[in-house]
Amino acid sequence: MSAAKPQTPSSTSEAWSGRFSEPVSEQVKIYTASVDFDKRLAFADIDGSLAHARMLAHVGVLTDTDLRDIERGLVQIRDEITRGEFVWSVDLEDVHFNIEKRLTALVGDAGKRLHTGRSRNDQVATDIRLWLRDAIDHLLDQLQALREAFIDQAEKHADTVMPGFTHLQVAQPVTFGHHLMAYEAMFARDAERLRDARHRVNRMPLGAAALAGTGYPIDREYAAKLLGFEAVCPNSLDAVSDRDFAIEFSATATLIMVHLSRLSEELVLWSSPRFDFVHIADRFCTGSSIMPQKKNPDVPELVRGKTGRVVGHLMGLITLMKGQPLAYNKDNQEDKEPLFDTVDTLAATLAIVTDLIAHGLTAVPERMRAAALEGYATATDLADYLVCRGLPFRDAHEAVARAVREAEARDVTLEALPLDVLQQFSPLIKKDVFDILTLEGSVASRNHTGGTAPEQVRKAVVAARALLKDNSG
Repeated sequence: MSAAKPQTPSSTSEAWSGRFSEPVSEQVKIYTASVDFDKRLAFADIDGSLAHARMLAHVGVLTDTDLRDIERGLVQIRDEITRGEFVWSVDLEDVHFNIEKRLTALVGDAGKRLHTGRSRNDQVATDIRLWLRDAIDHLLDQLQALREAFIDQAEKHADTVMPGFTHLQVAQPVTFGHHLMAYEAMFARDAERLRDARHRVNRMPLGAAALAGTGYPIDREYAAKLLGFEAVCPNSLDAVSDRDFAIEFSATATLIMVHLSRLSEELVLWSSPRFDFVHIADRFCTGSSIMPQKKNPDVPELVRGKTGRVVGHLMGLITLMKGQPLAYNKDNQEDKEPLFDTVDTLAATLAIVTDLIAHGLTAVPERMRAAALEGYATATDLADYLVCRGLPFRDAHEAVARAVREAEARDVTLEALPLDVLQQFSPLIKKDVFDILTLEGSVASRNHTGGTAPEQVRKAVVAARALLKDNSG
């Protein structure tokens, strides 16, 4: 039996096709190619390759001539990509082979030497971390702008009384400024989480090679310094195979979107005629194709919807990793699209919500105040008043509950009940009770750190601005 005739390697994978007796099928080529989406890593890939080449020259593995050729070629490729002139090929599978093929065409054998001491495994892990690090920096800037918008609005509405809710029922009076600062506090924690996650993103896999490191005399710390990494990944197997940094980022992004979704739910409710607490500028809304009177809060609604998308990407990344043995597996090609879409969705959402809060939201104080009067929101203040005069809290609670029933029967607010009627429920009630039964008196009494008193809201605004300034340095 005659030996099989050797096959001519296809252009698909010239870097590895010498091992195979037949070319990859067109179906497999299309199914496994990633260049359509991973080409957005191109600049990170070029930065990583420049650092790798400079490190190889630093340790004497590459000549200075080869380094100059590689640098010249990669700079030209960057320019071609920037101008939209670079030709991407699915035949070359991914961003790495596309750039390497073009580099070799430009500078010859020096381009072929670039991959010395490196694998696509540590190359792509490095690229993703570089790309994500930049994305986090941009998202932190966006979070800062959003927090500034909340702080500005909170300062403006430090005295604006509205109902605070539990179970979506009127609970106690608060100020709109205090309510807005609650979201600022959420986004402050989100920024803290992002900054913390960035430290774990900012560790360099380069030098781990395929999985075991390399026999070349590389200097990983030198390359890490060139790329601005804080440290190198200490274990080569872990460096190339894990994506926990991407999962951690996605979890943080999910929390940000959840906070944005909670805000959006309130905006939807508040802008409805039944609440009418706020008006959303027309440019953030749409109409109805059949009902001419409609003004739909599409932006907040879509934020809620897109939150599910980001939550789904987090679940996808966790599921992607859960069954993988060490070290690298092709499964990890599926990490990029959910990660990219998470960043894109979050960035777009932060941008539009910041614009809405800063320039597209108008409060309706009179409607907020009227709503706060509807649910006997100062009942707890009356109970506290009685406790301060010696009545046990449970007895005070019972007395006020009976007073509320009386007010309901008369269809009036608590402060509208005559003094003699209030005194039927407790002889401890005196004329000064009306000072605390007003909405303004109620919020003013919560004058402690974290309270809703206007004075405390203004202090919180000052503290939040100082924290923003500290974190922007």
